[in-house]
Amino acid sequence: MPHLSRRARLTGALLSALSLALALPASAADPGTQRIERILAQTPLIDGHNDLPWEIRSRFGGDLEKVDLSRSTVALPAPEGSPPLMTDIPRLRAGHVGAQFWSVWIPADTQGPQAVQMTIEQIDLVKQMCARYPKDLAMAYTAADIVRLHKSGRIASLIGVEGGHQINNSLPALRAYYELGARYMTLTHFANIPWADSATDNPVHHGLTPFGKEVVREMNRLGMLVDLSHVSADTMRAALAVTEAPVMFSHSSARALVDHPRNVPDDVLRLVAANDGVVMVNFYPGYVSEARRRWEADRAAEQARNNSPPFGGLYIGQPERAKAALAEWERTHPKPAVGIGDVADHIEYIAKVAGVDHVGLGSDFDGIPEAPAGLDGVDKYPALLAELARRGWRDADLAKVAGGNLLRVLAKAEEVSARLRTTRGPSTATLAQLDGH
Repeated sequence: MPHLSRRARLTGALLSALSLALALPASAADPGTQRIERILAQTPLIDGHNDLPWEIRSRFGGDLEKVDLSRSTVALPAPEGSPPLMTDIPRLRAGHVGAQFWSVWIPADTQGPQAVQMTIEQIDLVKQMCARYPKDLAMAYTAADIVRLHKSGRIASLIGVEGGHQINNSLPALRAYYELGARYMTLTHFANIPWADSATDNPVHHGLTPFGKEVVREMNRLGMLVDLSHVSADTMRAALAVTEAPVMFSHSSARALVDHPRNVPDDVLRLVAANDGVVMVNFYPGYVSEARRRWEADRAAEQARNNSPPFGGLYIGQPERAKAALAEWERTHPKPAVGIGDVADHIEYIAKVAGVDHVGLGSDFDGIPEAPAGLDGVDKYPALLAELARRGWRDADLAKVAGGNLLRVLAKAEEVSARLRTTRGPSTATLAQLDGH
């Protein structure tokens, strides 16, 4: 068909341009700032996951009049126990960010039609951000859009739906999100849903149900990336067995280094390589440092020992004593330090197991309570790339991890979509039909 051949030509041209962009000369010398800036001038740095839209909703009622992203947000008041915002336009510029997937996350306990409405409101908020700062941010829907906007000096803004609960078990809702601009969906968040298991919940389905597999197929048809962050290892394997397009992990790290279920096991890393997908490394200290993960578990146990309503705890009903006891525990059990090197270790490990073509950056900024030292905001990506450069990474491979790999994955998903749309229409399947409930 003429339309399909045109799409194929466009995709081929994009991939050729991408190959040229990645064919940078190796540079053993000059491991500093100029080298990283030269790489990022040619290849857009793409972050797979940033939760700023939810922070704007929760801290400012979703009102962009109340927060000026054109200025530093570091000193803005933060809720008790929350860190300063990690994102603003000056720091995005300082970090040479070329494209950002903005998460339109909503709480996992928000269900039904309310979940759909809240998701649409968050999508609208991302578009409002772009409309308010048109010289800096612009909506992107394709890999070609990212390349074009990067060349124009603007930051490509893409939308990621962070949880299958947000479609309310409805494939028409999934399609509506795609039409509104969503280009990935994370199959679950921290809890199981009727058709998929989460990494942080007790297994029920042991992967994907028949309806869950149909969700993956419909995402392939649409050209929406299947995001496997937050899902159980069995769900990862089930999705990889079904998908016809490359998958992504928008913000996950290596489980062999840190044994947290949010991270990706080695056998799945090898499946991702075979699938031609990408794992975008999360910066959360508890996911990149085994010492920190264990410290957090010990702290949680101590907190429960001191005050565990409604029936237990040494100081139940005595919040001040419980608080003092926890503070004393923290004094005698210092929190392990986590830095840029820990994140770089995960990038290198994934590159070793899955290949350098299958790793990227997925910070989770403004969705995590703390970031590694030296990597505490969107201005710090060059420091991470400089750490890899110091470890001997070639320019071409730095370009891949910065954004080239994600560009390839998105372009291939678009190519698969163009093919599938010629052979099948929108799925009319329902949860009741396929799963019997």
